[in-house]
Amino acid sequence: MTVADIKILAQQIVAEARKLSVAHTNEGAAPVSYACIFAHSQSEYQEMVKVVGELGPVVKETPMGPIFHITPLTTESGVFTLLKVRRPEDRRPQLGYADFTVSNYERFKGTYLGTTDFRLITRPQYEMVELSDKAFNVLAYYAFPSLPEVLNTKG
Repeated sequence: MTVADIKILAQQIVAEARKLSVAHTNEGAAPVSYACIFAHSQSEYQEMVKVVGELGPVVKETPMGPIFHITPLTTESGVFTLLKVRRPEDRRPQLGYADFTVSNYERFKGTYLGTTDFRLITRPQYEMVELSDKAFNVLAYYAFPSLPEVLNTKG
């Protein structure tokens, strides 16, 4: 796996997550704030961590894997600079996910929570709405505040 492979994979994840978002919301134009690649084996995880490390330093270690502050990566949903590599987990067979910033999070949450394929996840510093659909090989998240804001990596 090369840096080019990682970039292409991250761009594919964002593109597919955008399709997922378009299929289920009116926020298809929401910009990406960060992305995550799921590893499916320990050796793949170790390789991905090493390669993504060539794009930039770790800004946060999480129980599920490191978040890197990478050189800006352009996608069809905008540019992002945070990329997470997630440890292998049986319940996560997807390629990964993209996190989008919606124009009005409270309205978005009120509109979509309680409908099929959406669920609320709360964390100490933020919360997010998860969108999953088995027809897609990715997940989409809509967080408030965004991870770049939480980690103070914005701008």
